[in-house]
Amino acid sequence: MKFTIHQSSRQGGRPYNQDRLAYSYSKDALLLVVADGMGGRQHGEIAAHLAVKTLTDTFQRLAVPTLSSPARFLTENIQQVHDMIANNIQTEHLIEKPGTTVVAAIIQRGVLYCAHVGDSRLYHYRDGHLLFRTEDHSIVQALFNRGVIKQDDMAQHPYRNRIYNCLGGEETPKVELSDKHELLEGDTILLCTDGIWGVVDDDRIKELLHTNEIDQAIIKLLDEAEINGGDDSDNMSLIGLQWGDRQSSNFVISTLTMQLGTTTTIMNQISELENDQNMQHDLTDDVIEDTIAEIQAALNNAKQGRKLK
Repeated sequence: MKFTIHQSSRQGGRPYNQDRLAYSYSKDALLLVVADGMGGRQHGEIAAHLAVKTLTDTFQRLAVPTLSSPARFLTENIQQVHDMIANNIQTEHLIEKPGTTVVAAIIQRGVLYCAHVGDSRLYHYRDGHLLFRTEDHSIVQALFNRGVIKQDDMAQHPYRNRIYNCLGGEETPKVELSDKHELLEGDTILLCTDGIWGVVDDDRIKELLHTNEIDQAIIKLLDEAEINGGDDSDNMSLIGLQWGDRQSSNFVISTLTMQLGTTTTIMNQISELENDQNMQHDLTDDVIEDTIAEIQAALNNAKQGRKLK
């Protein structure tokens, strides 16, 4: 595989950053994942971190060098995150259930697989044209699909930020698996939270991705989203990838010489300086890791208990 990839996240006007994102690759498979912790729930960053960590950890274990079923990997492991949140949340750090959206993609043998829950999106472009975009699990999207509102009304609708499908919610989430898509040399993939697409329209996103190398496009998208969002801008996170080496960039990653059974994972580190700006927010990455470990241990104990019965 050859690809150029860049990821980044900014806090925006929020007191701390609840987004998490990462990518991981083996010799013949690549995972990308973006999660947006739900701001209306306490400590949504734990849910987002759990989603990213669960997917990347499992990918590292199973992609040796390919996954037996990329589609099943996505649906089963995203559902596993929900179960871990929903069934085992009463720890010393958590008072109520956190929630998160997630959008994740696997690229294997030149084919793109995608699954999502909520309103974090994946875009697939070819030669400057949008081939595919995930459909938000949001109230306004549902109203539009039923013909209740027009597309022009969606951006300003009072329910524009409300979603009906998430990980960690009261209802069992629907993990939506998109049709698989074959990738061609030069195709561009973007995964992003609503902090990006909510303030930068699709035509502008396409323009920036088509007229810039992927790393510069990501920076410009973040800059524009931060300006458009103003003082109250949301967390902004995105991963951009161009397939192949059409750009002849110095940042092209080639897995041709990778050893079988090895993986590389790049987690986007949310800076402690950002999150420490809110002095009442005391969840460091170490605390989040400890909380996740407690949740995983509780889930395993619950499974063992069911087996004994």
